[in-house]
Amino acid sequence: VVGGGIAGVTCAEKLAAEFPSEDIFLLTASPLIKAVTNFKQVSKTLEEFDVEEQPSSLLENRYPNIKVIQSGVKQLKSDEHKIFTEDGKEYTYEKLCLCAGAKPKLIFEGNPYVLGIRDTDSAQAFQKNLAQAERIVVVGNGGIALELVYEIQGCEVIWAIKDKAIGNTFFDAGAAEFLIPKLTAEKRETPIECKRTKYTMEESEEKDRHVAASDKPGSALGPDWHEGLHLKGTKEFSHKVHIEILCEVKKIHSQQEFIQLQRTSLTFPKEEENAEPDGVLWPVYVELTNGKIYGCDFIVSATGVVPNIKPFIDGNNFAVGEDGGLKVDKHMHTSLPDIYAAGDICTASWEPSPVWHQMRLWTQARQMGWYAAKCMAADTLGEPIDMDFSFELFAHVTKFFNYKVVVLGKYNAQGLGLDHELMLRCTKGQEYVKVVMQNGRMMGAVLIGETDLEETFENLILNQMDLSAYGEDLLNPDIDIEDYFD
Repeated sequence: VVGGGIAGVTCAEKLAAEFPSEDIFLLTASPLIKAVTNFKQVSKTLEEFDVEEQPSSLLENRYPNIKVIQSGVKQLKSDEHKIFTEDGKEYTYEKLCLCAGAKPKLIFEGNPYVLGIRDTDSAQAFQKNLAQAERIVVVGNGGIALELVYEIQGCEVIWAIKDKAIGNTFFDAGAAEFLIPKLTAEKRETPIECKRTKYTMEESEEKDRHVAASDKPGSALGPDWHEGLHLKGTKEFSHKVHIEILCEVKKIHSQQEFIQLQRTSLTFPKEEENAEPDGVLWPVYVELTNGKIYGCDFIVSATGVVPNIKPFIDGNNFAVGEDGGLKVDKHMHTSLPDIYAAGDICTASWEPSPVWHQMRLWTQARQMGWYAAKCMAADTLGEPIDMDFSFELFAHVTKFFNYKVVVLGKYNAQGLGLDHELMLRCTKGQEYVKVVMQNGRMMGAVLIGETDLEETFENLILNQMDLSAYGEDLLNPDIDIEDYFD
């Protein structure tokens, strides 16, 4: 198994349990692995767990037949069933599972002022830079950008998003409106204490790590990766966020280039007014496609990820998906014999259930890693295997802005065309409930806050019952819908 993230570790653990007398090799570039702890099956398809960084020796102690090899992969020779590692060794495999994850998609490669955030190492670099920062520009509209902007204090944030509303990957404009007041609230509730232990790399190892460590991808961040990081800039105010919508970064100018341009950059926009020309000189300038230019200390690129297939592609004829991942069939098998893939590196290429879609998330990495191991086992033993139930319904639970957030099925009406309707219920500062209906059947839902509706809605989406008779009453807070459909 290649990769010490959630998919790889889950896959190795499952294989070790299925084949206690076989050797399982786990290859990972980082000294720490990501383990799933406090796993809770919340409902049929919803699961909650913590992600914990652990020294690999803990995994080896739990499963005596797992051997963790700390080295990056240099080359794969699929026709010889061999893997060559960067420390000069070679390993022969019977079955191989690639779980090497993805790396941040940077808006501009090689610019020292652009930081990509996806994993623990990049988060630490970010923290060092933020301590001196007065203003940063955040580009991107996914989960990490959302959390980042919410957590940063004492630093002006210009947030450039290409959509109309924030958090487009997870929400619609209504949910964004529901969350926005939290961004500008001065008084912050103290976050609930994070019960996760953290492992950090020893200082000595830090020095031995090569200068090229920045292009060695670490494992991806967990949902509370910012806990325990001191995200505070130099200014004394708590929160200053200005959102520039429907725009992307057109160009990044150095201070020198900006002076030669003889254009004006803008100050941080005050309440409701436009920004004035800025008299300060900044280290770097961002020109947006809407024509505005802002100076800042640095730019955070949180614009999603690209599957990390590079080390495996040379000389191997993999089928690759449009999103750059290794295509896998419904048994997590790539196009090459005896090679499977799971997690962020793969692209699901089977005909999906009408209410499931792939999204590069922790939960899917865990499910895919586990299922890939089952498929490898079934294949080895010549047994048939059914598609895992977790691929029946897209289901994810997370936290944004301290609210519990549950997304189910086609929660943003993904791929449903114009033929669908939305029903909403919203209590300001408390809960936001949206369901996506098509032909009287529930296709998806977004639940923000403690709604207690996730199990009922999960069942209604899974059994595709015709709900047209209930109309608006489906979301009537005076009707106890759980009892109704129990």
